Amino acid sequence: MEELIPLGYEAPDFSSRDQNGKNVILSTLIGKNILLSFHPLAWTSVCQAQVNTIDTHMRLFDKLNTIPFALSVDSYASKKAWSDALGIKKLQFLSDFWPHGSIARQYGVFREQDGISSRANILLNEKHEVIFTKIYGLEETPDLREIIFVLKDYTRTEIPNIEIEIQRCMKDALGRTVCIKDSRAKGIDATN
Repeated sequence: MEELIPLGYEAPDFSSRDQNGKNVILSTLIGKNILLSFHPLAWTSVCQAQVNTIDTHMRLFDKLNTIPFALSVDSYASKKAWSDALGIKKLQFLSDFWPHGSIARQYGVFREQDGISSRANILLNEKHEVIFTKIYGLEETPDLREIIFVLKDYTRTEIPNIEIEIQRCMKDALGRTVCIKDSRAKGIDATN
């Protein structure tokens, strides 16, 4: 794996198609905070939890002037089929398929040994400077609270506690979205 992009660096520009065929160019989004949420591969359960959780909180990202993207080395066609299967309409899935893993390489999260990206969140401010980075274990669902709290502090946006109750979301066998509220979002120790 290459070295993770350091905090304070200007984010490398890139162009990628989303699941609907729309070309996304990072440099055209100056003025918006950007969450680059890398996941190893589509069609896996931990990746599903990661993208469903982000998609469930899109209104909160809007309030925080932030556009989240879900990126992996999967092809555009695979991203399209997967987002359709999950029923995701708002979150944009970006394909880092060709040149293979080029975006992940630019940000230092490409895993040469596997040919996939690490599971990672990289947060850019409105000038597209890196303000948060974290690599997670491949079997670990990223904690979205970290991103929300960084953005809340960074943007100085007042968000009622009720709105920052982060939920972990998945699709059940019937295709319904099932979310579990994370009581730790309010600082409650769930172990008591």
